[in-house]
Amino acid sequence: MNRTATRHYPFGDRIVRDRQICGGEPVFRGTRVLLRTVLASLAAGEAAEDILADFPSLKADDVWAAIAFAAASAEEDLPVPAVPNIQ
Repeated sequence: MNRTATRHYPFGDRIVRDRQICGGEPVFRGTRVLLRTVLASLAAGEAAEDILADFPSLKADDVWAAIAFAAASAEEDLPVPAVPNIQ
């Protein structure tokens, strides 16, 4: 899968929360596949193609949305390093 990474990939239309689906855990729209399941698979080194084979209801854009979600979450949680004052 080739895709140019963008800072503001719109994962909101692919990842949803509904209290009536999987207890409100984030899932991919139209599925019961948990976001954390896909993220755990990626963290374990599984290729996107293998994840898509394991979960046929997912699309390649869902895997990219999971990556974008994780990146955005990390960006929010990471402290911004101070800029050194050089004089």
